[in-house]
Amino acid sequence: MHSATCETYLESVAGALEGVERAEASYVAEALSVDHDPDRISETELERAVSQLGYTAYRREEANPEDRGASGGDVGGESTGGTRRSREMSGVRKRRSDDILEMRYVAGVVFGTFLLVPYATVFYPVYLSAYSSRGVLAHYQGAFTSLEGGVFLPVLFVLTGAVLLLTGWPLLRGAYVGLRLREPNAHLLAALTILAAYAYGTLSLAFGRIDVYYDLTIVVAALVMAAVFADAMVKRRAMDCLVDLTISQVDEARRLEADGSTRSVPVGELEPGDWVLIREGERIPVDGVLLESECTVDEAVVTGESLPVVVTPGETVVGGSLVVDGSAVIDVGGEPTSRLEQLTETVWNVQSATHGMTRHGNALAAKVAPAVIGVAILAGVVGYGVGSGATGATAAILLTVVAASPWALALATPVSVAASVHEALERGIVVFDETVFERIRDVDVVVFDKTGTLTTGEMSVRETDLSDDLLAVAAALERHSSHPVAEAIVDAADDGPGPRDGRSRRAATESPRSDGGSSGESDAAVPDAGDGTPATDVREFRSHAIGVEGIVAGDRVVVGHPDLVGERTGGLGPALEERIERERKNGGLPVVVGRDGHVEGLIVVGDEPRADWEQTVTSLHERGVDVVVLTGDAETAAGRFVDHPCVDHVFAAVPPDGKTAAVERLKGQGRVAMVGDGTNDAPALAEADLGVSLGSGTALASDAADLAIVDEELAGVERAFDLATAARGRLRQNLGLALVYNAIAVPIAVVGLLNPLFATAAAVVTAALVAANASRSLVDGA
Repeated sequence: MHSATCETYLESVAGALEGVERAEASYVAEALSVDHDPDRISETELERAVSQLGYTAYRREEANPEDRGASGGDVGGESTGGTRRSREMSGVRKRRSDDILEMRYVAGVVFGTFLLVPYATVFYPVYLSAYSSRGVLAHYQGAFTSLEGGVFLPVLFVLTGAVLLLTGWPLLRGAYVGLRLREPNAHLLAALTILAAYAYGTLSLAFGRIDVYYDLTIVVAALVMAAVFADAMVKRRAMDCLVDLTISQVDEARRLEADGSTRSVPVGELEPGDWVLIREGERIPVDGVLLESECTVDEAVVTGESLPVVVTPGETVVGGSLVVDGSAVIDVGGEPTSRLEQLTETVWNVQSATHGMTRHGNALAAKVAPAVIGVAILAGVVGYGVGSGATGATAAILLTVVAASPWALALATPVSVAASVHEALERGIVVFDETVFERIRDVDVVVFDKTGTLTTGEMSVRETDLSDDLLAVAAALERHSSHPVAEAIVDAADDGPGPRDGRSRRAATESPRSDGGSSGESDAAVPDAGDGTPATDVREFRSHAIGVEGIVAGDRVVVGHPDLVGERTGGLGPALEERIERERKNGGLPVVVGRDGHVEGLIVVGDEPRADWEQTVTSLHERGVDVVVLTGDAETAAGRFVDHPCVDHVFAAVPPDGKTAAVERLKGQGRVAMVGDGTNDAPALAEADLGVSLGSGTALASDAADLAIVDEELAGVERAFDLATAARGRLRQNLGLALVYNAIAVPIAVVGLLNPLFATAAAVVTAALVAANASRSLVDGA
């Protein structure tokens, strides 16, 4: 599929079949999703029915669809494979489709260039000599006449027809589909021009005339298809950018057998009652119930929670989650599935299938095409009425179409889109659907996911009142844990002494004690290893669900949740508890360090906000756009966003389906853009009028989005708004320049001086103006 017209056509073909309840197509993904009754129509019959006019359908689960022929649509039923949208597989098909388009275009240009040689050496001089019977070029008239009686002109007729079908076939198909749907499009205008020029040229040959418009057929077909080809190449590059993003789905599971051994099996082969082993660092393949020992899992990809959670035996684990500490044995339980797979299906069900349906070029073509046809018929009637006969009337109709049809509208739109998408790519913005430039300008509300979008999604130490030596002691314990908080503490200790993240650390002598006071013995209590660094040998290490403890350099040290340390030390004291609550409200995770029964200090770990988040939300607010923050975290973790004057609303503790529902409600207030990065954001991204994913996002999030910011800068959202505004003006300019051809051809035709040389020259000038204007920088020259 190459245009939105293809979507509508395939939907109408599939939807008209008996047994089909719903059909939705997306030319962006080159996919057709069909809900059908298998008892009334099989998948094979579906494939056969929609494989027509150059479209070839494949089932989604087929591993190597390009082996079956030319690329085209993709039929998906209700199976897991049908609902899982893979950019990678779509990329394979799209590259195959683009290769065929490239082959057609190159072959057409080669043959077309060969056929234009006699025009440049013989025909064009003849056309010029027609205005001067005594001019030096008059002898070319005789040369042309001599060619007429030979075999060259019939060969020219055949070869031009071959070029017309080879290069112009996508235009002809698009025109036919537009007529079938009763929705005239820009392809119809181009097809009218190349067909009218070819028919008029053939009529001229038959009656011995010299105005053979085969060159216009070749040039227009080549120019328009060049624009379509350029558009396809830019979108291929966008596809490749998105394919590089990661995917969190699990294809295989480690199943426990009856004899205690393990066996790797496809997830699809798991059955209720199977036990599955997931080791540390692996993703849980399906939803299930934890059977043995507790473990720590990161559910951010599914729930959006920025902090890992401890799961104990008997509790449910979520498919797609990452085991970050310990290992897990789960009981698959009911029908094997995963929350991630459910999210994937939701994305397909929610995502709009109307990409590209509001293009300005097609809308303008729908108004112009009937007028062109009407004027051409009127010219034929007038010609017949003044005695020109049927041949003269036919010639008048064809010549009117050649002069009056604004075929360059089919050139202006893809050239403008390709240039805009290319510039966006150069600025780190992947625009996969060109209607993004139109839709983003109408956005009234921008919704940001918090974790991984407004924040970095990575744990780091924000602040600590521990001395460097005591921080090293805490890190020595945490090195034995793979928890993200432990990694943050270890990283902070490895950074060396001194302030971190712009925040100073309290002196060791001010370390809070359990009684609310402070201790001046912290430094002295840490033995030296002999080289100026603290001794950090760990003995009797023990891991708890909410912390770790062990003996370091002879002292029993505990690091972890305030409840754990308070239990080991006899209490935290009101001053420390007050500070802990304050840090939680600021979005921090307080980690307390105790030693030998005393509270020694506090480490504040958190998911840091991105450096440019304030600038981004402020810019959007100044544009008159409402800013909303959604997060799966508790409200205490979003304090800084609640208090910011440019953030209009903050919704906390929102699950993935809640995010989708929130976006749906906000759409009642206007057009909504959703910015996210995780798989759990995918349904909300699809539900929004415009979905934006960051480069760190998963493939599923990018699949649901209309626009992806390749780098980690939120400023890309602001750049996208700027590019969209400029792209609209550039498209309007190019649509106006597309009419230059008609502005030249129509007056010349009215006075009876139009010939193939002037028509082709007007076509080349128009294409050059459109291309030159499109190539200018959007931001600097719009």
